[in-house]
Amino acid sequence: MSGIGDDANPCSRTAPCKTFAGAISKTAAGGEISVLDPGGFGAVTITKSISITNDGAGEAGILASGTNGVIVNAGANDLVSLRGLVIDGAGTGLNGIRFLAGVGLNVQNCVIKNFSGAGNGIQFTPSGTSRLSVSDTVISGNGIGSTGGGVFVGAQNAGANVIRASLNRVQLQTNGFGIKVEGGGGTGAVYMTVRDTMVSASSGNGLWATAPQGASISRIMVDRTSFVNNAGTGILSDGVPSAVLVNNSVVTGNATGISFVNGGSLSSYKTNAILFNIGSDGVPSGTLSPQ
Repeated sequence: MSGIGDDANPCSRTAPCKTFAGAISKTAAGGEISVLDPGGFGAVTITKSISITNDGAGEAGILASGTNGVIVNAGANDLVSLRGLVIDGAGTGLNGIRFLAGVGLNVQNCVIKNFSGAGNGIQFTPSGTSRLSVSDTVISGNGIGSTGGGVFVGAQNAGANVIRASLNRVQLQTNGFGIKVEGGGGTGAVYMTVRDTMVSASSGNGLWATAPQGASISRIMVDRTSFVNNAGTGILSDGVPSAVLVNNSVVTGNATGISFVNGGSLSSYKTNAILFNIGSDGVPSGTLSPQ
């Protein structure tokens, strides 16, 4: 990929393409699209196993005004990896990354920002069993003032499918919600780990685990993570199948620190600093001893 490339080219190193959409049709399944120099490479829909990689070539941008930045609608065994991209919704974009199908999505060292009030930085709602891994990434300014937010993991179509998600060293700043995990009506489950992450200045909740359809299990492990200055609840467990476990984490400056409602549970390993929240710090539903 090159900012001065041409999609009529064969997308080789000496004759690069100009857009991700132009390059993906010329890249074999399991292949890699590499960025050679800075540029704006456009929104893209991915339907096969592929990697899009920028390792220090300068900004590899996707401007997604009024649309989705990256859509993944791949095969059941297809793995997609994105590294080193800047995905910008310019205030009107729908979602930074919208994942519909595939065995998994890896997001590393990316910036995802400025998606609209109902949009998300990452919307991960697979139709089957799948996994999500996000690391070393900044997700900011998404879903402000509406129903969207930073990372949304939804199991509405879960059936008996299992979603496994991990966030590691992620900065979630000034989003609508920071992280939302929503169980669905099937018998599947969502298992998430959030580690070494900062969730700050959300206009809603920092972490929100909910099960409005009352069947799918949500299990979220939070470790060494900070929930700071969110306008809603720092950590909210909402609904009977939702269980959040918190270890070595800081919850401060939120409207409410921690809360569990509608049968949800929120357990503490007694290693957390939950203090100086504006309304109430809250108390866990139970405590656990480190093993």
